[in-house]
Amino acid sequence: MQLRVLFLENHPMWIHGLPNGFRDLGHQVMISGSLTKDKIPRLISSFRPQLIVTLGWTLEHKPEKRAWIRSAVKRSGIPHVFWATEDPTHTNTFTLPYIRSVMPDFVFTICKSRVPEYRRMGIPADYLDFGYHPRVHRSVRTQPRYNKNIVLVANAYPHILAKYPNHYRLTSLRQLIAPLVQNNIRIDFWGNHWERMKPFLGVEIPRQWIHGHVPYTEANKIYSSAKIVLGLQNHRTQVTQRTYEILGSGGLLLTNDTSEIRRLFTPGKHLLVSNSPLQTVRMVRHYLNQPVKREQIRTAARRAVAQHSYKQRARRMIEILRNNNLLK
Repeated sequence: MQLRVLFLENHPMWIHGLPNGFRDLGHQVMISGSLTKDKIPRLISSFRPQLIVTLGWTLEHKPEKRAWIRSAVKRSGIPHVFWATEDPTHTNTFTLPYIRSVMPDFVFTICKSRVPEYRRMGIPADYLDFGYHPRVHRSVRTQPRYNKNIVLVANAYPHILAKYPNHYRLTSLRQLIAPLVQNNIRIDFWGNHWERMKPFLGVEIPRQWIHGHVPYTEANKIYSSAKIVLGLQNHRTQVTQRTYEILGSGGLLLTNDTSEIRRLFTPGKHLLVSNSPLQTVRMVRHYLNQPVKREQIRTAARRAVAQHSYKQRARRMIEILRNNNLLK
């Protein structure tokens, strides 16, 4: 049965992912754009959705907008699910306050260990991992301006690292980035605030290596064009969204050697892993001189990541909601 699904969101990171997965399954999708108090009930009335989805942490989650969503959605009686993509780091500072103020009917989380915790609190919940969309994060012909040896697409988040000094992301930075900068092995950075990272890396990144923000839908060109793509991880027991996006775009990913990476993919076959600064330097120096092997891994990665498309994630979401009697 075809569903009408309304996503109350406007951010590029989210409107090009899971909504496309629902479209791939043949469902009708509407993206709200920026929310206003009057717009939400108007969209519900005109589109008549059978499912309403909120996700992420964006400008559409401001406190005043939470009140608008709760009022309009509860009045409509339409099932509302929230996909908690900031777990576990921001569960207490963002996810739970949002859930308590908006009161969705069901919560999906990228963090498996949060599921039983939510259920103990009386919050219906299940696990839904990140994914990628093959039309957005796809391999393209090498772009000259992105034809670099080593690249990183990510924001630095110095304020988060200062707040959470034991966060695994700091370990990831020190394993993957610091040793290369210290050895003057150039990384081309796309993202914000890398010029503020000396306190965390112990070394200053040369300004000419830093390129600033890149549009979300441009990132696949960087992944496709570079020889090696660094991928930071935030936790040992889950992977970042860019893990899937880099592999789907045909990038040769070098990331941290974690149990979750090894559960999902095979090091040396689908991607490269490092568990120490020294290993990172050795890995980079070796694979920069192995074009045939790089291409073999990139090709295998695209095949392996196909099962993690947002079409598969949307299918899982629908199945779980039907099993919980929230959808027919």
